[in-house]
Amino acid sequence: MKITFMGAGSSVFVRNIMNDCMQLLPEKFEAALYDIDGKRLNESLRIVSPLNQATGTRAEITAYCGTERRKAALAGADYVINAVQVGGYKPATVIDFKIPKKYMLRQTIGDTVGVGGIFRALRTIPVLDEFAADMDEVCPDALFLNYVNPMAILTGYLQRYAHPRTLGLCHSVQTCAADLLDGVDMGEHKNECDTLIAGINHMAWLLKITDAKGVDMYPEIKRRSLSPEYKNFHKNDLVRHKLMREFGYYVTESSEHNAEYSPFFIKPDYPNLIRKYAIPLDEYPRRCRRQISEWKRESRRSSSKRQTEPKPASKEYAARIIGAVEKNDAFKFGASVINNGLIANLPKEACVEVPVEIDAKGIRPQYIGPLPLQLAAMNASNIYPQLLAIEAARAKRRELIYQACFTDPHTAAVLSLDDIKSMCDDLIDAHGGYLPKYK
Repeated sequence: MKITFMGAGSSVFVRNIMNDCMQLLPEKFEAALYDIDGKRLNESLRIVSPLNQATGTRAEITAYCGTERRKAALAGADYVINAVQVGGYKPATVIDFKIPKKYMLRQTIGDTVGVGGIFRALRTIPVLDEFAADMDEVCPDALFLNYVNPMAILTGYLQRYAHPRTLGLCHSVQTCAADLLDGVDMGEHKNECDTLIAGINHMAWLLKITDAKGVDMYPEIKRRSLSPEYKNFHKNDLVRHKLMREFGYYVTESSEHNAEYSPFFIKPDYPNLIRKYAIPLDEYPRRCRRQISEWKRESRRSSSKRQTEPKPASKEYAARIIGAVEKNDAFKFGASVINNGLIANLPKEACVEVPVEIDAKGIRPQYIGPLPLQLAAMNASNIYPQLLAIEAARAKRRELIYQACFTDPHTAAVLSLDDIKSMCDDLIDAHGGYLPKYK
């Protein structure tokens, strides 16, 4: 069995997934680590090699650096795990934040929807096309596990146009209920509640949460959400609690993400909203700088051989999905797939996040039916900019980039049509060679 890691210079992520694979997979496996950055790739090797020794060399690890080695890294792969970040923190993420800020458009994370998410997708899709072309030649049946944002745009593009055997994987589904229950001091129910989550990535909805006896927990959760007695428990999650109280359901991804997915919270003319909901503007650049420091610490630890013991398996799905296929033992999880009627009142071509079951016999997404109308409306406000971004990447037409940004709810709430066009032109110029030429 061969697993190829694309973007293996993401050292901490690769360490976690490799640790999971070494502990959870039923047999030894071949691991191909691929990246275009030799320094970062070597750092990942230094981190995972001691871990491999500590687990009895469960993996046969080979590193491949540079685009000319990409096809060799993919050759014969059964599973491909994607963690690339095209353009990196510098220059790409810095540009995605700096230029919109000139137009008074502020972001928190900027990697999923909005201007930052759209331009991140436009940089990444040409690279995914190259991956898919190579996979068609050397591993056409590989299962592609995409961890890269913007999840719905990239996964939707791959599934519709490049490599249909793709699943989009995120962290927010498996932590959603725990976040909510901890936020109202009901954490003792985390391991026994029953949930149903569906929607789109980063804006999927906790449609059901019941306790071990089957009792609906939402009435008590909402009572506590409004009670001053519990305000210190969810003080860092105010946006999601506000959305739950107004729309009826809790949303999967964090408050800092969801603050920029709607027109309600980040407004230059209402700075009190930023304070009221504790919205961390420019959070993603800060997070990138912290991650870079963490990568350096991990590299120093591995070089000094102080960290050789495997950690407990993480909550990531990748190793469990691979294990379910290899052992033919069904595993159920949340993933992004093409809708095709799974959520009846969302577009069929949308990339939705629903429960999925997998084993050696195949991938089986769960039919959900219609969402409550207010939730479908919120999802649709993000879906159509995502679909326009996909078409912009396919057709390489500048007006489709404009239209994707015109229809983004946060961008449209702040800027005029002319300002949005000017901002997009500035972003296209600044990203230079990371973007193709647009008609």
